[in-house]
Amino acid sequence: MSHMFLLGILVLISVALVIYSLWPKRNEQEDTLKRRMLGKGSGHEQPVAGQKRKSSAARGMLDKVAPLAMKPVMPRSDEEMSALKEKLAQAGFRHESASRYFLASKTITAVGVGVLVLIVAGGAGYEAHKLFGLTATAAGLGFLLPNAWLMLGRMQRAEKIREGLPDSLDLLVVSVESGLGLDAGLSRVSEEMRTVHPVLSEEMQIATLENQMGVPRSEALEHMAARSGVEEMRALVAVIIQAEKFGTSVAKTLRTQADTLRAKRRLKAEERAQKTTVKLMLPLILFIFPSIFVVLVGPAVLQLVKTMGSGGALGD
Repeated sequence: MSHMFLLGILVLISVALVIYSLWPKRNEQEDTLKRRMLGKGSGHEQPVAGQKRKSSAARGMLDKVAPLAMKPVMPRSDEEMSALKEKLAQAGFRHESASRYFLASKTITAVGVGVLVLIVAGGAGYEAHKLFGLTATAAGLGFLLPNAWLMLGRMQRAEKIREGLPDSLDLLVVSVESGLGLDAGLSRVSEEMRTVHPVLSEEMQIATLENQMGVPRSEALEHMAARSGVEEMRALVAVIIQAEKFGTSVAKTLRTQADTLRAKRRLKAEERAQKTTVKLMLPLILFIFPSIFVVLVGPAVLQLVKTMGSGGALGD
């Protein structure tokens, strides 16, 4: 049984390593955009080319397997495919093959986890109907694992953007009020926030690049809001578009929005502080209260047992 278990673990690890090594990385997807925005030269292009040559053979193999693996889970309509691409973009994966790799990973993970459970349960000597049920359940869970991973990636990236938005907006207000245009202000903020909030800085760089390539500013901002998946970003973009449409002061609008975001951040911090007492109840009840009870009541119980034992001895 131990040999079968080790074999199943090796199969699962192999599948996971293949998917991880071939999945398009976030920094690889935006290298071209960043080089053009930041003015990087050939010194940065050579390692990227070398990395592409290294993975070209493995990518070619995966490109042959992916169409077969993604057929069972292919979206039924273009709307579903567009929604999937939007979710992947919100998680930071904008590579043109990201949706294909994601759909293929669902089938591969389901098969890998199902084979693992089949090997382990078969080696344990389960009956046929139990073996079938365990395998089907494990395959279903493996099929859902990429969805959970994608949802977690979207939540983490949205939280990073949400945390960096108030500070970036304050700097954008200062830039616009000092005389810079909105486009130049976005470019300056993206450069200044590159180290502190790299995710939000990357989104601003892409929006600036789209605007430089001829995309209207309102459309580029709407694309940035859709890629971020953050409600505060959508509200900010909507306010900026309305301000430009009606000719109101963009600087005043941005300052009002910055004050609103700062108030929301303060309220959220207070909400988290209020939840702390409730979250502490479980460890208090399970770990701290029993220890205090043993320390306080334990000596009294021992003394009572000792007294009762001595009293019984005297009675005899």
